[in-house]
Amino acid sequence: MRIEAGLFSHMVMQRTRGSVSQQRFTGASTASGAVEVRWRAEGKKARGKWRCVGRAGNGKFSGCLRGIPVGGPYHIELRIRDRGGQVFGQIEVRDVLVGDVWILAGQSNMEGVGWRKHALPPHPMVRNFYMTDEWDIAKDPLHTLWCAVDPVHGGVPGASRHKISRHSGVGPGLSYGREMFQRTGIPQGLIACAHGGTSMAQWDPALKKKGGESLYGAMFRRVQKNGGRVAGILWYQGCSDTNREAASLYTRRMINLVRAMRRDFRDARLPVVMVQIARVVGWRDATFWNSIQEQQRQLPRHIPHLAVVPAVDLDLDDCIHISGYDQNRLGKRLAYAMRVLREGRRAGLPPIELKSISINIAPETKLGVVAVRFANVVGSLRAAGKPSGMSIEGCDGPLPVYRLDLAGDCVLLRSLIPPKEINGELWYGRGTSPYCNITDEADRSLPVFGPVHIGRPRALTPFVKQLEITPFLSHRHVKRLPGVLVSDSLHFAVRTFPANFCNLHDELRKAGSVLVYYRCRFACEENMRLHALFGYDGPVKVWYDGRAIFCDPRGTNPAVVDSKAIPLRASKGKHEIVIALDSNRGKAWGIFLRFERIDLAISRIRQGGYCLPRF
Repeated sequence: MRIEAGLFSHMVMQRTRGSVSQQRFTGASTASGAVEVRWRAEGKKARGKWRCVGRAGNGKFSGCLRGIPVGGPYHIELRIRDRGGQVFGQIEVRDVLVGDVWILAGQSNMEGVGWRKHALPPHPMVRNFYMTDEWDIAKDPLHTLWCAVDPVHGGVPGASRHKISRHSGVGPGLSYGREMFQRTGIPQGLIACAHGGTSMAQWDPALKKKGGESLYGAMFRRVQKNGGRVAGILWYQGCSDTNREAASLYTRRMINLVRAMRRDFRDARLPVVMVQIARVVGWRDATFWNSIQEQQRQLPRHIPHLAVVPAVDLDLDDCIHISGYDQNRLGKRLAYAMRVLREGRRAGLPPIELKSISINIAPETKLGVVAVRFANVVGSLRAAGKPSGMSIEGCDGPLPVYRLDLAGDCVLLRSLIPPKEINGELWYGRGTSPYCNITDEADRSLPVFGPVHIGRPRALTPFVKQLEITPFLSHRHVKRLPGVLVSDSLHFAVRTFPANFCNLHDELRKAGSVLVYYRCRFACEENMRLHALFGYDGPVKVWYDGRAIFCDPRGTNPAVVDSKAIPLRASKGKHEIVIALDSNRGKAWGIFLRFERIDLAISRIRQGGYCLPRF
């Protein structure tokens, strides 16, 4: 008698909903007859009579162990009895548990590359099915690729899994198993299937027929070897799909993968908890990294019974791999999410989700405050040190946000511009290596998200950074400047400013009481209605195509973006706007200037492809 699948020493058998075993097993035998079993708790005498659980014949045997309660360890004995009552090939299987079994799959951050000095101690009720096809008490590293049975992992079958030369090897699996046992009292089994650097294409379920020569085929084989049933799946993958070709296919591939796993493991509601990829240092392009993160955030809308756990706040042990210490934090987050997915709100709250965004006015400053509210926050939001990681990107760069405040389940972004001028894309964790540190009281991170558009869509030009300016001229009160201006009578020279603010402060401060003119020339490809949006910090007068259209003799600090909107009717062709700025005795700094097209419907702006002034 030789067991080939479904029953091994030190294993965890997947429990049923009734919290007992229903474990199918198969093997080879030269005998024929009834397959009988008896079991007992380790350290106790044999319990009850032998029971028939299957049949043997034609060189094979199979059966099903039903009714063994959750817990253990158990000692199980098998034998074959023929019709004459003769017994053949008795086998003993020791140290068997009944509990929950989980698949660990994905790439290197699930495989575990964190420093082993932060590895948690083993726990006798948390077991791992190593890549040698052996069960044992779980101990990092769980993924022993160097001695894997399946060729896809490139190991040497038969090599010792205890010969480990690397200093790394900590993933989230052991922490997850320990946390699940602590919370439920149910033995935990892990089936290690992850492989570093792998893409969704390599995990394609269509490759299952290749068996151990494919990632999906190897995972399927290992689950089948252990009875074919699991409690759920933990997934961390996506880094290898952060490129132009693969990123656009990620959501569809994840839908197909989960559908295939639920079909092959015979559970249409099989829970899946995945990690939203964290951060990376030195990556070539943030566009596709952020795209994968945003697609992962949205996956619960496409796949039922799937939860996504953020990890952007966790530390790294190298340029891309979560540290051993924080892998243990991640394991707890995965356990929390899985319990809620399986047991509902009685087990806690799902991962934090973006709930709503509103733009308000700060009563103290009259400036805009963006309130970003989140659902499923345990307690209140918190941060170690200054809250960081959230930003607003306008059409011409970041909008000025000077502080983030945390208020319960809300993040408040305090800006330097009026509420009606806030328009752009809201992000948390923009880029490949952002500093994000906002969690709730259960140590669960906000998700990376973005771009999420906020404010009314507007047809805005970039800020004008290249202007013509005059030398400093003798001071004249702006009210006394002429109503009609021939700008060519002034001596302009081109000046390029490094930022959105056309800043002359150092020069104006030294010059004292003077006057300076800025000129912006632009062309329109069609008739359009515009607002000239500008901010200033000294007395000003403005001319459009030579005629005065605005004067503020009391202008003073500070210069506020878009603080004045001057309506313009611009016909097809060339135009100019000239601004005279009084230095205000050297206290003035400069101007902001950009244009907004105001004759387009919101739907047209959202559609894009419209014309704006060309400078």
